[in-house]
Amino acid sequence: MISEKVESCSAWQLQTAKAQFSKVVKCAVENGPQLVTKSGAPAVYVVSAELFDSEFSGAETDRKSILLSSPHRDMVLDLGRDRDEGREVDL
Repeated sequence: MISEKVESCSAWQLQTAKAQFSKVVKCAVENGPQLVTKSGAPAVYVVSAELFDSEFSGAETDRKSILLSSPHRDMVLDLGRDRDEGREVDL
């Protein structure tokens, strides 16, 4: 199970994970899930495709179902944009 391997995963700061992404991926494949933190707080885990598929295989647990099971799926995002074209600048 993921919960068993999570305890032994490494933690990466976001900026380090971005700079060394191939190493993060290699560690996830070889050693299990890798925690990435943002501003000191846990943000995401990077897991191998093999682990992901083994944990979430099954007819009713496809990737779409996993994403739709989010507790925030009913949240409405305001995607409206300010049509302000900026300010005039004297050159």
